[in-house]
Amino acid sequence: MTRHAPLLVGSGRFAVGLAAMVVALAGGCTPPPRVPPLPPLPEPVVLHGPPAPPAARDPAVDAVVAALGPRVRAHWTPLLAAAGLSYPPAELALLGFKRERRLEVWGRDDPARPWARIDTLPILAASGLGGPKLRRGDLQVPEGLYRLVAFNPRSRFHLSLMIDYPNADDLAVAAVDGRLDLGGDIFLHGGARSIGCLALGDRAIENVFVLVADVGLFSVEVVLAPYDPRGGLGLAPVPGLPFTAPLYRRIEERLAAFPGRPS
Repeated sequence: MTRHAPLLVGSGRFAVGLAAMVVALAGGCTPPPRVPPLPPLPEPVVLHGPPAPPAARDPAVDAVVAALGPRVRAHWTPLLAAAGLSYPPAELALLGFKRERRLEVWGRDDPARPWARIDTLPILAASGLGGPKLRRGDLQVPEGLYRLVAFNPRSRFHLSLMIDYPNADDLAVAAVDGRLDLGGDIFLHGGARSIGCLALGDRAIENVFVLVADVGLFSVEVVLAPYDPRGGLGLAPVPGLPFTAPLYRRIEERLAAFPGRPS
């Protein structure tokens, strides 16, 4: 395995599908092979599906957690307590806003209870502009409702967490549009450079990496938006991209579960 190859987590059809999507990385955000087109779906695509089942974790991930765990848990425990949560919470949500360069960390102990904001982290780099990722090499950070699917303790950018772009919705919309090569290998990672990923810096990615490992990879959702619409300015569809209107409505509907904005 190369130094930068992501460690896949999963079994059965999920692992096979994910393995087909991922190649060994020459860098933190290198895209995978070409994605074949899919036929249009007869029903509306659900952007935010249930998480995949848990699976065994690679020992390299456990080694990172063992080394960083005491410091990272000491960092998060008082923040969670201030939010009325225990460590680790049952679920996490990571909300990324491209224009504001902000990643919000939310948690909850019970699906029946509301989400509580735990912390807000600066995004040090996010390449591209507002608007979704469309193809390999466009340098865009994706926009949509995603899941985390892999840990990468050998990232070129210190540590990283892989996002499931392109997900089923991205593939379906691209098939309708006739786009074949969507790119991929999108991560939350350390450092301060971005090629379609979100760079959080080394210390911040250490904190997020261990927190996600303790919560469980498949108990984390990721919402990526061009900007934060909760202040009253709704997400405006991108001219020439009609699919962004329903996409942005779904993002706004999901963000309604995370009220307010930091001062």
